[in-house]
Amino acid sequence: MKLAFITGITGQDGSYLAELLIEKGYKVYGIVRRTSLLYSYSRLDHIRDKIHLEYGDMSDGSSLTNYITSIINNNDNFEVFEIYNLAAQSHVQISFEIPEYTSLIDGIGTLKLLESIRTFKKDIQDKIRFYQAGTSEMYGAVLETPQKETTPFNPQSPYACAKVYSHFLVKNYREGYGMFTCNGILFNHESPRRGANFVTMKIVNGVKKIVEQEKENINDYILTLGNIDSKRDWGHSKDYVYGMWLMLQQDKPDDYVLATGHTYSVREFIEKSFSMKGFEIEWNGEGINEVGIDKRTQRILVKIDEKYFRPCEVDLLLGDATKAETDLGWERKYDLDKLIVDMFD
Repeated sequence: MKLAFITGITGQDGSYLAELLIEKGYKVYGIVRRTSLLYSYSRLDHIRDKIHLEYGDMSDGSSLTNYITSIINNNDNFEVFEIYNLAAQSHVQISFEIPEYTSLIDGIGTLKLLESIRTFKKDIQDKIRFYQAGTSEMYGAVLETPQKETTPFNPQSPYACAKVYSHFLVKNYREGYGMFTCNGILFNHESPRRGANFVTMKIVNGVKKIVEQEKENINDYILTLGNIDSKRDWGHSKDYVYGMWLMLQQDKPDDYVLATGHTYSVREFIEKSFSMKGFEIEWNGEGINEVGIDKRTQRILVKIDEKYFRPCEVDLLLGDATKAETDLGWERKYDLDKLIVDMFD
């Protein structure tokens, strides 16, 4: 019997990972925060009867320990217990607005999980494998390009700082206590399940709205964004959760970068998205006065607003996943065009 516990199971990555593990025969558990919406698991509706959910929160160490203990106690003679820590306040700009909460969930939350695992006897602890979801944002103002496992971190946001703390905690518990703990340093990955306030989904939804308005002869919506010249290495969440799983199947724990090895600007993502719906974008003006115009109608479709700029910008992220490709046999099925098509569909 293989067990899996996923924090952040209701998110984009958590839902795809749950699907993958179910397909592979795991018994899957997860926690959900208590909200006025009761369970917020719309991404899990289609597999709700195949997973086990309980209320929990990354800020509550005792609830995490109690739930992990109950999973172990209720499953005698399990072969392996994989814990995937995907829970996070993961919106970079919002982390500047709620830095203390971001640090508590994304940093101290990881510590609570690791300490929980450390309390078990060695025979149980040896069956537990832990995955920590790191991020390319940890590289921040990059010190070398492309970025790989040995590239120094230079975080530029409270979110990235908290993730760097978690990254080194995972290494510390691996080296200090002999625990099977892995860090995945994942570059940007998107999907149709991406949250609406992330830039890629905001762009896709904006294009959809403009297309719908054209059908109804309405032209009042304009897609409003921040820094469109920042460059990111974008992949698909489905490919990346498979990489997470591969990390925990190895004989020895280690840290791995997952990336596509290609970088595109937000501007290029906008152009590709509009192009797939028959629009050709022309750019006029400079800085915050720049606008994206439909070449056919000369209608303004995109504009810039300072409120969407971060206090510290990260201009370029480009990953080198050679280690994951070589050691894990990790391959990707999606390029950027396929990703955008999937997000629209």
